[in-house]
Amino acid sequence: MDLKDKLLSSFLAFENTMDLDHPVHDVRSEAIKNFEEKGFPSKKEEAWKYTSLNSLQKVDFSIFPKQENTLEYKDIKKYFLHEIDTYKIVFVDGVYSSYLSETTHDGVDVCLMSSAFSKPMFRPVIDVYFNKAASKDESLTTLNTAFCKEGAYIYIPKNKMPKKPIQILHLATGNEAALMLQPRNLIVAEQNAEVQIIERHQSLTDNEVFTNSVTEIFAGKDAIVDYYKVQNDNDNASLVDNTYISQKDSSVVRVHTFSFGGKLTRNNLNFYQNGERIDSTLKGVTILGEKQHVDHHTLVHHAQPNCESHQDYKGIFGERSTGVFNGKIIVDKIAQKTDAFQQNNNILISDKATINSKPQLEIFADDVKCSHGCTIGQLDEEALFYLRSRGIPKKEATALLMYAFANNVLESVRIPELKVRINKIIANKLGVRVGFEL
Repeated sequence: MDLKDKLLSSFLAFENTMDLDHPVHDVRSEAIKNFEEKGFPSKKEEAWKYTSLNSLQKVDFSIFPKQENTLEYKDIKKYFLHEIDTYKIVFVDGVYSSYLSETTHDGVDVCLMSSAFSKPMFRPVIDVYFNKAASKDESLTTLNTAFCKEGAYIYIPKNKMPKKPIQILHLATGNEAALMLQPRNLIVAEQNAEVQIIERHQSLTDNEVFTNSVTEIFAGKDAIVDYYKVQNDNDNASLVDNTYISQKDSSVVRVHTFSFGGKLTRNNLNFYQNGERIDSTLKGVTILGEKQHVDHHTLVHHAQPNCESHQDYKGIFGERSTGVFNGKIIVDKIAQKTDAFQQNNNILISDKATINSKPQLEIFADDVKCSHGCTIGQLDEEALFYLRSRGIPKKEATALLMYAFANNVLESVRIPELKVRINKIIANKLGVRVGFEL
């Protein structure tokens, strides 16, 4: 039995554990039909031309964890941003860990999707927002929707801001020979609300882990959302991350994606600007080695006038690693005075590393300022010569140049402790400093 057939048969068992009278049941049922029709994406599809999921479909993944797990905070402390106080939503093998978490309902809701689905007090928010931004056609998104049960539920009412940042951490212990996880996050920031969120998927094992994650983010008028994705997983962990963002007038949403580890990572990041004077920022740093693969697909849809979007992705690829960047900007005819910028710069430090980059603009308005660019190459020989002429050995000089190349993306990170942490990871990856493990 291949993975698709196993998932379809497992849905029947999953369905029997759910409330069949809840409106979400109809959403799940429709979603599994869509997945059954489409199946897993293949390289025949243009959007998946350079990323294959064939090897994952041959693995006998457990769809539901069979054992309860207890972890000690001291054993996983390094995976948290422990330098500051934060709210924490922690899942172990897809199951919420109250012991490791710190949630709140004090003016804002930082809790669980399972609670939001089951408790009437959350029903108005679920009815308005759940599955409204997520694609109904993308097959892995519909698969997640069919099995959606647990994940982070974050609701920030009008004019509110949590007292501290929020961390979402998904851990895989390895108690299963191979485990598939499908977390679902819903983040809503109402008018003039503000929130900072850090998300991480982390395997604690060498066993196969496949995470198919979906996050919906809604930013109301004048809201500010900062979302940080830290992807530095083990070599047998694969992640498909689908994030859908809907923005209203004068809102600001910034998403930073730091991809440093994992066997296969696919990031689908979709921004929908449903208002005027909106600001959207998409930034990323990718540093890969061995046979790692990272695929960034971005979309910014400018549907109203007087909005901005800024994309800046840096990639450093060594050994036999492969990278993909496919960024699309759509400017509707009504979206006059749009200012859209997209840049993708890559360095190949190995003759066997590859990068496929395809920046795209689809502009239907005539009064806009839009630009895109892509560079693929090696380090600047003149800069390398300059550093070596100052007495810096070639290895250290090369590392310093790569560090400077990647580090400028961090300028817009608004959590100082996170900026320091990512700085150290980049430095460690490039050999600028040693002795820091994460």
